[in-house]
Amino acid sequence: MSSSPRSVADVEADRVESAVAARIAPAPEFLGRVARVREELPERVREIARSRSSPLVRAIVAGSAARGTFLSDRLDIDLFLLFPPDLPRDRLREEGLALGRAVLTDPETRYAEHPYLRGRYEGFSVDAVPGFAITDPAHPISAVDRTPFHQAYLAERETPAEVGQIRLAKQFLRALGVYGSEAKTEGFSGYLVELLVLKYGSFRRFLSAARRWRIPARLMDPASEAPRLPEDVALVLTDPVDPHRNVATALSRRNLGLFVVAAGAYLDAPSLTWFDVPQPVPFSRAEALRRTAERASHVGVVELPRPELVDDTLYPQIRKAEGAILKEAEDAGFEVLGSGSAADPERVVVVLEVAHRLRSPVHLRDGPPAGIDRVGQFLGKWTTKDASVLQGPYVRADGSLGVETRWTECELEAVLAEAVDRLSLGKNLTPGERGMTAVRPLSESVDSDALSEALRQLLGKKLPWLGRR
Repeated sequence: MSSSPRSVADVEADRVESAVAARIAPAPEFLGRVARVREELPERVREIARSRSSPLVRAIVAGSAARGTFLSDRLDIDLFLLFPPDLPRDRLREEGLALGRAVLTDPETRYAEHPYLRGRYEGFSVDAVPGFAITDPAHPISAVDRTPFHQAYLAERETPAEVGQIRLAKQFLRALGVYGSEAKTEGFSGYLVELLVLKYGSFRRFLSAARRWRIPARLMDPASEAPRLPEDVALVLTDPVDPHRNVATALSRRNLGLFVVAAGAYLDAPSLTWFDVPQPVPFSRAEALRRTAERASHVGVVELPRPELVDDTLYPQIRKAEGAILKEAEDAGFEVLGSGSAADPERVVVVLEVAHRLRSPVHLRDGPPAGIDRVGQFLGKWTTKDASVLQGPYVRADGSLGVETRWTECELEAVLAEAVDRLSLGKNLTPGERGMTAVRPLSESVDSDALSEALRQLLGKKLPWLGRR
């Protein structure tokens, strides 16, 4: 029995993916260098640990460098330094950093859950990360403790063909801007990508399944119990080494939705451009003003000093601040059209687009239902001579009382400036004293990297592949 003819799109996808796979695959010589470092680096650490009587239990290279699933132009080697579970955290930090400094050149201290080092070894960028040598991945002590179990699980299952398919998936997601589990990106982690390609067997079968996903997408066994999930979860995939953990926790609904749409669009019209990572073009204040003029809208800008925090700690707070400012504007009577936020080394910027810069001066105030004791208190408050009443009090259609007064401030920037110091913007963003936050219209703002990115989120919304084809 003959097989059905393949579609034109399938034939073109074969050609495209073959060309991209060759382009992104590391050269054999480079893979050989990585393999040597993968063996040498842990052994070198173990020698140093013995010489200083360090309580090191194990040193391993894990992640994409250990499995060859990295892209040719994107490789950081992850060296994990694992210590006894009962070692105090202060000692863990001390020993981990000491061993890292002993093997890496140009070490630089970075911060996540606890400090780690980024440096160089034999020309490679290396992250030396301390953790605990646990025996049960369902009970980690620190965020990195499951990594050796992830390494073992994937290394036992990935074939050379699947490694190539994983690289294709990573490059596709990278071109969409949704690859990486950092708080700033809210995308697909490398571990999640590898599990998904293993689950479906190839890059294209992964996309074929994804184009039919509904959010939240639940990819677990229907008979298994879902891990506890926040309300805004996008994707559920149980960690095979820890049944209580969702591997896709970092992935946002927006980014999953973008990927689902892109999966279908690629399968319908595959081309090389889907794998090209776009170079960011600054989104200027002048361009934003031109677009708001076309839209007959208004943009306000809230600028705060950037606290000394790493992005993974800062960006959840930035998004909380954006949400608080947006809600304040809505509650104050403005018709909010959208918002955006970003940070650069000096500042945090939140931008807010409203239909009109001025809200109505009429403030509709809700009163109690007729027939309860508080009616008298409400009437007493709003029938005094100095009450700024425009109309009322009166009984509304639903039987409750209402009154209309005049707002003191009607301009967006004035309203936000008055409110921002009392809003909960995030632990490290909430102003410690008045005057630390600047609120101004876009027309009076100054171009900056943070403003450019926030404006791109607000006024540059477009499926990313539409500008490349």
